[in-house]
Amino acid sequence: MRSPAAIDKVLVLDFGSQYTQLIARRVREHHVYSEIWPCTRSVEEIRQFAPKAIILSGGPSSVHEAGSPTIDPAVFTLGVPVLGICYGLQLMAHLLGGRVVPWPHREYGRAEVEPVEPSPLLHGVEEATVGKLLVWMSHGDRVEALPPGFQVTGRSTSCPFAMAHDPARNLYGLQFHPEVVHTASGREIIANFLFRVAGLTPSWTMGGFIEREIERVRSEVKDDLVICGLSGGVDSSVVTALLHRAIGERLVPVFVNNGLLRAGEAEQVQAVFRDRLGVNLRYVDASQQFLSALAGVTDPEVKRKTIGRVFIEVFEEAAKKAGASAKWLAQGTLYPDVIESVSFKGPSATIKSHHNVGGLPERMKLKLVEPLRELFKDEVRLLGRELGLPEDVVGRHPFPGPGLAIRILSAVNEKDLELLRAADRIMEQEIRAAGLYDSIWQAFAVLLPVRSVGVMGDARTYESTCAIRAVTSTDGMTADFAQIPYDVLGRISTRIINEVGGINRVVYDISSKPPATIEWE
Repeated sequence: MRSPAAIDKVLVLDFGSQYTQLIARRVREHHVYSEIWPCTRSVEEIRQFAPKAIILSGGPSSVHEAGSPTIDPAVFTLGVPVLGICYGLQLMAHLLGGRVVPWPHREYGRAEVEPVEPSPLLHGVEEATVGKLLVWMSHGDRVEALPPGFQVTGRSTSCPFAMAHDPARNLYGLQFHPEVVHTASGREIIANFLFRVAGLTPSWTMGGFIEREIERVRSEVKDDLVICGLSGGVDSSVVTALLHRAIGERLVPVFVNNGLLRAGEAEQVQAVFRDRLGVNLRYVDASQQFLSALAGVTDPEVKRKTIGRVFIEVFEEAAKKAGASAKWLAQGTLYPDVIESVSFKGPSATIKSHHNVGGLPERMKLKLVEPLRELFKDEVRLLGRELGLPEDVVGRHPFPGPGLAIRILSAVNEKDLELLRAADRIMEQEIRAAGLYDSIWQAFAVLLPVRSVGVMGDARTYESTCAIRAVTSTDGMTADFAQIPYDVLGRISTRIINEVGGINRVVYDISSKPPATIEWE
């Protein structure tokens, strides 16, 4: 990571919690810069990073397990405030002389914590004045005895030390998770740690990021040409807008139409970037090349690999024509991509090798410029707005790289693509008309390899089935189905069946992630 100089920084040490990224995002929501590191990093590395505060994440392990993740106790002597969350509290207690014991019944879900002593973490928290905090617990072990110097500040029916601190050493611990929305005053608790305990300055803003990143890009790229793959999605759109502001005509964006886009998307991308923003956009219509390569392919992984292979071929050729002397390739790598692609020698082992990180063919011999590498997805949207991109670009729902190919659960052909585009457009129109678009993380249609009998105009039909999918989420890692009102679902179904010839049945997917995924393939 390129941690920005001259601003206050918080270091989040990861012990394998599913909420670790959420902790860092919550810190940044308060305009304080944060980074996530594996707990295996040395004290010397931490000292060089110079954080003004440290947060220890939760995790699935027990401090009593052989090989359970730990840290050098010297972390607690660095002279900066430390907040331990869940496993972080247990590890802090374990390392500093307290006692942690297994609890017979794992506690998972909502709970009430009663404040018993004043704590700066609860300053101004309205819940504390009525004697209970509504929080989210997720633990198996619990702290049975606090280390010397610690005081209990909150308890629950299952945890005598649900909140504790050692104010002399600026060490704080919570058995619950303040970073999740289920903890009612979690945002205020984190803010109190950042500002009342650590005394940090909220200096992490998108305006400041733009200034720093433009200066960095200009210094790094100098007078070279930069090639950029523009897909029309939020990430690549923001990359293009930022680099265009930084280096102007020396940016050469290439927009490849793979024939798998949503209705009107190719025209919209060109209108925004070429006509409105004045970007020197190179447009390549390779629809037939992709469709030919996908003919007869039904396996979703083979589809992905085929699309990736053809894209590289098309993009390489277009890049040669557009900027033969280019030395740089811009990518929309985000901070979660970086986190997931780093092999932690600890609780957060490699989850996946992301396609945005290290995925360049060696033969392209281009250096990478990744201006969004420090940002989470929600920050990218804020950055896009700061750069003046229209809301219909920065606020649009995520769209998979393979496009509509993985929303047709059979071999891809032009006829089915047209059916799916029409159904997808109707769904978007109706949820926008109902004022639901911005509250839904992602909504789309899926064409199933299922035909069923229907009756239209007193005649028997035997046509395709369309599934519609809409989910709510904060980061796409977990998701619940969106509870769209029945009348809206009814209008979507009626319009698809009446207006899209070839579909006579619509079903609504009400599964959550996990156990399902958001996309069907």
